[in-house]
Amino acid sequence: MSEALLFHKTFPHPTSKEWVVFVHGAGGSSSIWFKQIKAYKQHFNLLLIDLRGHGKSNQLLKELISNRYTFKAVTQDILKVLDHLKIQSAHFVGMSLGTIIVRNVAELAAERVKSMVLGGAVTRLNTRSQLLVKLGNMCKHIVPYMWLYSLFAYIVMPQRAQKESRHLFIREAKKLCQKEFKRWFILTSEVNPLMRYFKDRELPIPTLYLMGDRDYMFIQPVKEMVAAHRDSQLLEIENCGHVCNVERPDEFNHHSIAFIQEQIKA
Repeated sequence: MSEALLFHKTFPHPTSKEWVVFVHGAGGSSSIWFKQIKAYKQHFNLLLIDLRGHGKSNQLLKELISNRYTFKAVTQDILKVLDHLKIQSAHFVGMSLGTIIVRNVAELAAERVKSMVLGGAVTRLNTRSQLLVKLGNMCKHIVPYMWLYSLFAYIVMPQRAQKESRHLFIREAKKLCQKEFKRWFILTSEVNPLMRYFKDRELPIPTLYLMGDRDYMFIQPVKEMVAAHRDSQLLEIENCGHVCNVERPDEFNHHSIAFIQEQIKA
């Protein structure tokens, strides 16, 4: 039996040899990139992936399902898709928890990552988010996961301007089953140890952090990460919250495409 692959969709470019791989966050799916595709496909070949248990990878991967997920296993799923499509190396664009997975692709296979665009990056869980995770862990067997997820969505994306992103994530999360939600939720316990390791170990890969200036939960740790790393830069998008690719797609596309093109010329 052939090995199960994540659901993925490609948009080939008629002349470009450059690939851009999009990695969504927990509870989302590749549909969160709908405001990027038109702008990006004018310049690059695109690969959109649904992570295990998410979007259209939900039904495909019964044999992949183990009791516990690890960032390593979730990352290797992506590398298998690259192998299948014979993509040697690519530029990666991640959002939210997907930024950790992109960084982990670079950790496991640095030669395959030409550059990284990390939007709404999670580089550390602050005290408030750690409390949320603890609360979620205590309640995950008794409270329906959609209540938990909706609560998280409101806390991470509280402003009125973030309504569209919030609804998009809640809508996509509804496609996860309770078991899947728990597996991904348990993964959050790996975030801080992994990110401490990443902070201490910079990779020589050009990295752009694109953050909304109102992404209160995650922006300060990103500033600390960028201050410690020579190959990283931070660009703040004004009046914008966590899911900056949905809230401010024009700025997100403009800055990220320009950054990738710079790396190609370099």
